[in-house]
Amino acid sequence: MISQMLIFLLDTLLGLFSLALLLRFYMQLVRAPYGNPLSSFLIAITDFLVKPARRVIPGYRGMDLATLLLAWIAQVMLLGSVLMLKGYDFSSTMGTAVGGLALLGLVEIIKTTLYIIMVAIIIQAVLSWINPYNSLAPLLDSFTRPFLGVIREHIPPIGNIDLSPLFVLIVIQLLLFVTAGMEREVSRLF
Repeated sequence: MISQMLIFLLDTLLGLFSLALLLRFYMQLVRAPYGNPLSSFLIAITDFLVKPARRVIPGYRGMDLATLLLAWIAQVMLLGSVLMLKGYDFSSTMGTAVGGLALLGLVEIIKTTLYIIMVAIIIQAVLSWINPYNSLAPLLDSFTRPFLGVIREHIPPIGNIDLSPLFVLIVIQLLLFVTAGMEREVSRLF
């Protein structure tokens, strides 16, 4: 009972912190506008760890690798802690366990990224119907433009309705099936 409560707390805290780091990384990557409350919030809750990490881990071609690495480390810590609370003994297979945790952390980062894109597309579609001039519209547009733009180049609007969000969501669902399969395969190490 207590281990389940601890797993829930760890999953919530480290999972949300990893999500905040990933959102910060992607907002910097797509050069999202920083004049919104979400950007300020993400910077405020992650700066204490990101600033020192940037001194050690340099960026690469406009990518804040320190923030991405911190998100991955948070996921690995979460997965390792959950396995320890479930009673997994790391001492017998330390090398395999570390490699498996590293791969599982990467799969979780990919899965979370897909969910971020999915949620951004759904919110953007709903807001375009309800309130297209919402203050979140530029932020969501900067997140979704790289994905929707690829589809829009090949499939024009049909009857003034843009179907590109539908196609991107279908592709994301297919990719989520692939990541679930990868997760199952790597989980067999434990």
